Amino acid sequence: MLALMARRQDLTSRFIGNFTQQEPIPEAAIEAAIRVMRTGRLHRYNLANGEVGEAAELELEFAALTGARYCLAVTSGGYALATALRAAGARPGDKVLTNGFTLAPVPGAIANAGCVPHFVEITEDLVIDLGDLEDKIRESHARFLMLSHMRGHICDMDRLMSLCDGENVQVIEDCAHTMGASWNGVPSGRHGLVACYSTQTYKHLNSGEGGLIISDDADLMARATMLSGSYMLYDRHKAGPGSETFADIRLDTPNCSGRMDNLRAAILRPQLAALASQVAAWNARYRVVEEGLGNLSGLKLIERTPQEVFVGSSIQFLLPGWPAAKINDLLAACAARGVELKWFGAAEPSGFTSRYTSWRYAPAQVLPETDRILDALMDMRLPLTFSLDDCALIASIIRDEVIRLGR
Repeated sequence: MLALMARRQDLTSRFIGNFTQQEPIPEAAIEAAIRVMRTGRLHRYNLANGEVGEAAELELEFAALTGARYCLAVTSGGYALATALRAAGARPGDKVLTNGFTLAPVPGAIANAGCVPHFVEITEDLVIDLGDLEDKIRESHARFLMLSHMRGHICDMDRLMSLCDGENVQVIEDCAHTMGASWNGVPSGRHGLVACYSTQTYKHLNSGEGGLIISDDADLMARATMLSGSYMLYDRHKAGPGSETFADIRLDTPNCSGRMDNLRAAILRPQLAALASQVAAWNARYRVVEEGLGNLSGLKLIERTPQEVFVGSSIQFLLPGWPAAKINDLLAACAARGVELKWFGAAEPSGFTSRYTSWRYAPAQVLPETDRILDALMDMRLPLTFSLDDCALIASIIRDEVIRLGR
């Protein structure tokens, strides 16, 4: 690989791949989906006698994978977050802490639950600043932290949980970018009270849209199940709490329909079985790009710690001190050569890329450290449709343009 990276690319080389093109759905998943469609029983509770159903099977399999006691499949990662927050006991008007660097569905889920997003500074490693978190807990008296493992970067979870447990703050983990990751050998999502995952197309399993909630808390998961729209069919959730847990919850909890259907679950189950190999493939691509951008003046890679097993489905780097005009020149130069970079420091939100100052439904805050970091932050997807050679070419193009513009 070093020999491959050592080959000098001239400034006319161009990448012709697509940064938003995912792998095809596996044949086994297509066949499973066709079987469901042939039955006509797409609704998760429309089952033949003795049938468990694809949605319930997916919940059992995901609970087993993560080691969680309970699992619930829902319509999206954002719905999962809002539902988990409600089920954890958050009430309208409650302040909910979250990272200053995240994506719009996270503060959107907080607002969806009637709560108020309250942002916490980040570090140059793109994780929540634990010192600022401690200050914000004490200033805000917030009872909940919706912790975003944004772009797959995991903070020191041992320190974070010690802090939150000591301050009686419940942690809801947003694991949209860390399915298959871990901290100190503990799977991502197994530190806090409850965790949420996404199966949207650009995540680690692809059903177009979809989400999963896990927890060991029976009451919380009973409330989440009722909120998801189980009617009185909660006993069909084989990875859910026992019927006795629902005795009062079933009558006190509103139906806010957001169930996953059997068709999407059927598409997901074969992908879940292949998750470990997919994670290895993403990380191989990440390492090629990381190596190609290493030791480059003007560009700072994000350090990954030994405790963190991550999923490299995207890569981030910083351009410290670069003015906005030069960053825009880099974006344009790379785009002209087929490389699509995203910048979190742009004045206006674009596509999936926005920042905390763009979400005007949240109270205005000033996060100087987060602003400084986001002003320098570049982001790039690494779909598995890219080969290792593709990744080497992409890295060489970025490197060429950083060197050219940094002179």
